[in-house]
Amino acid sequence: MGKTKIAFFDVKEYDRKSFEDANKIDEFDIVYLETRLTQDTCKLAEGCDAVCVFVNDDVNVSVIDKLAEMGVKLVALRCAGYNNVDIEHAYGKIHVVRVPAYSPYAVAEHAIALLLTSIRRIHKAYIRTKDFNFSLNGLTGFDLHGKTVGVVGTGKIGRIFIDICRGFGMRVIAYDKFPAQGSGIDYVTLDELWERSDIISFHCPLTDENRHMVNSESISKMKKGVVIINTSRGALIDSEALVDGIKARKIGAACLDVYEEESDVFFHDYSNHIVNDDTLARLISMPNVIVTSHQAFLTSEALANIADTTLSNIREFFERDTCSNEICYKCANLSNCKQEHTKKCF
Repeated sequence: MGKTKIAFFDVKEYDRKSFEDANKIDEFDIVYLETRLTQDTCKLAEGCDAVCVFVNDDVNVSVIDKLAEMGVKLVALRCAGYNNVDIEHAYGKIHVVRVPAYSPYAVAEHAIALLLTSIRRIHKAYIRTKDFNFSLNGLTGFDLHGKTVGVVGTGKIGRIFIDICRGFGMRVIAYDKFPAQGSGIDYVTLDELWERSDIISFHCPLTDENRHMVNSESISKMKKGVVIINTSRGALIDSEALVDGIKARKIGAACLDVYEEESDVFFHDYSNHIVNDDTLARLISMPNVIVTSHQAFLTSEALANIADTTLSNIREFFERDTCSNEICYKCANLSNCKQEHTKKCF
């Protein structure tokens, strides 16, 4: 068997460097493509054994069918989330693998960085001092010590975020559909979390059940001046409701590394263009909103782990009958899945 040929979609310079480093012995034949994977671009994967995709690639029904028709056997996600893949339709047609964890520290630390930057007005001070303006007017923040932080999602990232918050002397409450047993975390209902938290941070995957969990109703239950942090998936938050909550002075600040409609904007340079997304433009224009471009994962350690795990997933799939990081619709619905990942899902 010759080299496994992989079409990499939505590739950035940092992706290419990390995967070239991981593929130093030229084990895989990798084709790097800057374009996103869509119905119109999947033809570029013709002749490939696998495609490698990221969060904004669209692996929908038509893409899956076209890839399968071309003989592509594997979709390798170089990320943990898979809400951009129709995994139910993929079952029986094309296998899907992911990187379940690459650096939970990177994401948790970025969430804290956003929080500290926001509440201590560090971004504003940076801009001022560049103009030799050393006034402190308008830069008053507040202590994290003694504040209550509500954490939605207590997987690896959520628990690391909790540890950091405890280091600041914060009180931590949390919500998770599947609580971590024996973790010592104070779990509460969502309504109680909305009502008690000074700061709310999201560290959960996106599902049909929690889409727009932050909406006008849930915002109405929150404390006046609450700070919202989202480094998970943009669609956890109804963006219009968020704007309304900020304008009504109910939400004191928003720290967003993800955005509901980010796929056509994030990871691209629009500094010389007009962005057509009015909601995003309004959010960015607000002085108490910080937006970063889905960069929470972006550390050298995380990139190396992503590359190593992705290529390991591909190697395992084509060389053995096991697929430890495979995801399918049965896996996603744990109540129906007996898969222990000692073999492929189908």
